[in-house]
Amino acid sequence: MPDAAYQRLTGLDNSFLVYEDESTSMHVASTQIFDAGPLRGPDGAIDIDRINDYVVSRLDRIPRYRQRLLRTPIEGHPVWVDDPDFNIRYHVRHTALPRPGDERQLKRLVGRVFSQQLDRDKPLWELWIIEGLQGDRLAILSKVHHCMVDGISGAELLSELLTPEPLEKVEISPMWSPRPSPGALQLGVDEVARLLRAPFALAHGALRIARDEDQARHNASERVRALGRLMADGSNIATPTPFNQPVGPYRRVDWWAMPIERIKQVRRRLGGSLNDVVLATASGALARYLHGSRGIDLDRLDFRIMAPVSVRAPEQSGTLGNRVSAWIVPLPLAERDPVARLRQICETTEKLKESHQALGADTLTQVTEWTGSTLLSLGARLMTLGTPFNMVITNVPGPRVPLYLLESPMLETHPIVPLMGTLGLGIALFSYADTLSWGFTADWDLVPDLHDVVIAVEQSFDELVAAAG
Repeated sequence: MPDAAYQRLTGLDNSFLVYEDESTSMHVASTQIFDAGPLRGPDGAIDIDRINDYVVSRLDRIPRYRQRLLRTPIEGHPVWVDDPDFNIRYHVRHTALPRPGDERQLKRLVGRVFSQQLDRDKPLWELWIIEGLQGDRLAILSKVHHCMVDGISGAELLSELLTPEPLEKVEISPMWSPRPSPGALQLGVDEVARLLRAPFALAHGALRIARDEDQARHNASERVRALGRLMADGSNIATPTPFNQPVGPYRRVDWWAMPIERIKQVRRRLGGSLNDVVLATASGALARYLHGSRGIDLDRLDFRIMAPVSVRAPEQSGTLGNRVSAWIVPLPLAERDPVARLRQICETTEKLKESHQALGADTLTQVTEWTGSTLLSLGARLMTLGTPFNMVITNVPGPRVPLYLLESPMLETHPIVPLMGTLGLGIALFSYADTLSWGFTADWDLVPDLHDVVIAVEQSFDELVAAAG
């Protein structure tokens, strides 16, 4: 009989389980649009059995999709184990819009399904096949718990599920045999051994940071300074806005897609990185929305966003889990001139690079590996009182080549970011082929006018385009 197998979640991965409660669902998602024609069977209906077979044929590339959570007996720390009761039909769901369904109806449906939490007793993912979209299109809502993926690994996951060329026949997948799960005794013994090793692990971790084996270009003093700056920034609560209140369980989603070349043209004319242009566009849009729609005095507003920063090493490519740090970025909402706004963003991000703020967040993440869930639980409670930032804006590079589900090309993909604490609005950006999609997530009650934010983003970018000539 093979040995029992399990893998302990990192402190960062576990944080997304700790933060989840009845009002906070910590899964990430994306809505993908496909040509429905190639996915129909001989009777003209969507061939859901063929799609099921196809997804099963790809699961060997994603072993985590057939694993579920188990808890250790002493600390209650989560570990991954193979699910002996795995059933693909539970995870691939099938629904439809009233024909001909438009994008507004699709967004409403996606918002409702996204609001539903994943079952902790089963592998933490779902694919919702949504037919009936006008133009003979089909949508797929992909939900994956954040404890399994970050933005970069989520993009890599998309490339594992889909193929760069049309696929006519479903590959025959090898028979899957789940490995036995460890019993409480084995988990308990291993956990006691880990607790006994903890002081030595703490000393080794401190020594590794001092030697900086992970990132040779940073020394221990830089880490300490970066951590100090991060703690100083984190101790200041951002000025609350109308959407910075405790979130409820229900979500609205929206999206807007634009050609990547347009944003590159602005960057070439006005300077900065592609992400700087994104943040300048968001800054102008939020200024329009908060002042124009909500009557907020921008001159008195200290508005900051959290921007995740990948610290994934090249050798970690293709692995799931989270390898992210963070920047806290003040946005110049009171600046009326779009070019001056972009320049201020560029100066801010350049200073953040020089100050290694992401290094401080990465160091704090490593500390959670030694302290367990205590700091995470405290942080989850504090998130309901206020945060050093007003919202999350994350920008993830996606596949640059077209992808296919069997013979059906993926036409669009729109990201969805989770909300938590007092963060009632979030923006995720994802690039695919030649398109950059802005995905908007909002608390249903705090931001009933979410589409006004989308319109404000379009207008803000048009301002930059006009300024760039």
